[in-house]
Amino acid sequence: MAVKQNSVVSMNYVLKDKDGTILDQSRGGQPLVYLHGHSNIIPGLESELANKGKGDKLQVHVTPDKGYGTLDPEKRFAIERRQLGAAKIEPGMMLQLEDDEGGTMVAHVISVDDEHIQLDGNHPMAGKDLFFDIEIVDVRDATQEEVSHGHVHGPGGHHHH
Repeated sequence: MAVKQNSVVSMNYVLKDKDGTILDQSRGGQPLVYLHGHSNIIPGLESELANKGKGDKLQVHVTPDKGYGTLDPEKRFAIERRQLGAAKIEPGMMLQLEDDEGGTMVAHVISVDDEHIQLDGNHPMAGKDLFFDIEIVDVRDATQEEVSHGHVHGPGGHHHH
């Protein structure tokens, strides 16, 4: 069975950067399971998996525009240290902040001094070329419930409802 719209795909993967450093991978023999065609994985990877089948192995290079986006300098900013009170803030931490419209955003701390905290709201993999080694473990048709909810249920997927 080929990967198509509304297929449930199980795959093992290793994600590396341009230098070959492993950034992420499926863990402990548990494949990543996703619903194809519902934007549950980055577009550049999803498009490369279309029409592949169980047992296929492939290497995929995803550029930033088809991955986590390009770096947006507007998403780098500073806030005054006093805005966060006595909280212990260190470089590398992730903070959830409220934006001007009342929504939330996640930013990682770049640096901290006595007066300011430098933050970056870009995705940590924004601006990076991504290199995937993929092995498709299984492909099946999604249930009507999975399609209507836009994600996989059961083993490897969400367990709610």
